[in-house]
Amino acid sequence: MFGEIQYGGRVTDDFDKRLLNTFCKVWFGENMFSPAFVFYKGYNIPKCNKIAEWHEYINALAPSDTPEVFGLHPNADITYQSKTAKGILDTILEIQPKDSSSGGGETREAIVNRLCDDMLEKLPNDYIPHEVKARLVKMGILQPMNIFLRQEIDRMQKVISLVRNTLHDLKLAIDGTIIMSENLRDALDSMYDARIPKAWAKISWDSSTLGFWFTEMIDRNTQFHSWCFDGRPNCFWMTGFFNAQGFLTAMRQEVTRAHKGWALDTVIIHNDVTRNMKDDINTPPNEGVFVYGLYLEGAGWDRRGCKLIEPKPKILFESMPVIHIYAINSTGGGDSRMYQCPIYKKPRRTDLTYIATVVLKTTQNPDHWVLRGVALLCDIK
Repeated sequence: MFGEIQYGGRVTDDFDKRLLNTFCKVWFGENMFSPAFVFYKGYNIPKCNKIAEWHEYINALAPSDTPEVFGLHPNADITYQSKTAKGILDTILEIQPKDSSSGGGETREAIVNRLCDDMLEKLPNDYIPHEVKARLVKMGILQPMNIFLRQEIDRMQKVISLVRNTLHDLKLAIDGTIIMSENLRDALDSMYDARIPKAWAKISWDSSTLGFWFTEMIDRNTQFHSWCFDGRPNCFWMTGFFNAQGFLTAMRQEVTRAHKGWALDTVIIHNDVTRNMKDDINTPPNEGVFVYGLYLEGAGWDRRGCKLIEPKPKILFESMPVIHIYAINSTGGGDSRMYQCPIYKKPRRTDLTYIATVVLKTTQNPDHWVLRGVALLCDIK
């Protein structure tokens, strides 16, 4: 009643509903009626008969709750404080006056002009359509993974073209050769504040600063270019895809076609966490894909035992070893002893950034990790 209907009925995210149901499972049961029951140290169910006793109990509670009260690790408080501080600083930066000069030093326009030159110099070359097509034909243009690659390269080319055009136009607008449009004004202000111009963010990906965004563009392009012109990589950087779900779907299609009699509807994703890091991988798997670059939040990882452990104090994210993701023909449910861990593109955990779910080994009850909010993130910036 509480988990599924009363609260769960208003929740749109499956993992939020899972958390609510876990709270109900852990806290609502026969054990509540035992005298020793506590939600957390100091948080017991009060047995009061008079209003004064209730007041006394409420006043005795801590003024602010620690993360452990909700089943989280103490590290969660660091994340909360960091996000609050960043929010305040971003707001201060947003409302600062946009003066044309910065004291006696360089003007804003001169600084941005220099930044444009630097970015144009490092910007990747355009993809030549007939060269890309020739390579895809050679690799098998109708193979699911190569169809996915072609779609990713097309999107990457749009980003590269837009960035190049914006930077060229911005330089001309700063010189006074063309009119400074609204988009160029936004690009000027954003680049000066190390933020991503709105037009770029609209067709690309989120990032905390312009520097991280630009570096990621170069890294993403390197993976696509290498895959197209040097052959399929042994290990894939999942963060570098526009459509990571499409990548896993293409992998499922590839495995389904390799097995006679398998149907895509009954083929599900499965995984094994290896003990290797990216540099240790020299050959691709027999089936499926190796992926790297994922970070574990809310827990630590025991590389030798390949299982979840408590995180170390002040270590908010742990880099995961290479994960072998493949597909199996199964209609059965998952193993209830394993933790079903969601993968998100960014630390902002919503349906929009959700990619897929993998299973991780644990010696503790998976409910413990649900309350901890354990997830895999492609990017922690």
